Parts: sequence; structure tokens; C-alpha cells
Amino acid sequence: MRLSPEEKKRLITRLKRAEGQVAAVRRMVEQDHYCVDVLVQISAARGALSRVSQVILRSHVETCVQSALAHGDEAEQARKIDELMDVFARFSGSGDR
Repeated sequence: MRLSPEEKKRLITRLKRAEGQVAAVRRMVEQDHYCVDVLVQISAARGALSRVSQVILRSHVETCVQSALAHGDEAEQARKIDELMDVFARFSGSGDR
């Protein structure tokens, strides 16, 4: 992964926020909080992780994939495209992997 120091710092901050949100979900479950409140907290944690994954995916496409498509042989290009399709399937929730 090739992120600038500023990007990496922002990602780490978001990951720490997500960690805190997941810990809050655990505490809420332990303390029998209202279901909807727990679901809202889960949604917040998922949102934070989703933003992190978007940044990492963009970095991957702009570096690894772009390099393979510009300079790799056909087999490497095909592997990168298959890899991207797998990632897109995972993130879309389609399960077609």
C-alpha cells in the first residue's frame, strides 16, 4: 500500500474511531441496550470501515492495478482484473465470488 503520511494518519484515525464504535457495540450488548441503539452504533462502525476501505481500494487501483495494466504481461493484467472483480463482489455484497 502506498499512502502518503497524511493519508495514513487519517486512515489510522478512522480505524481507531471504528475500534471505539465496535467496543461501544460490545458494551451495549453486554448491558442490554435498546436494539435500535445498538444497530445505529453498528451502522456507524460499518460506515467508518467503509470509508477506510474506499481509500485503500482507490490507492490499490491507482498504484498496483494501474502499473499492472500499463507494464504487466497479459497474465498479470488478467490476475489484477480478476482480483478487482473479487473485491467488487465482496463490497457489493453480491456474494458472486
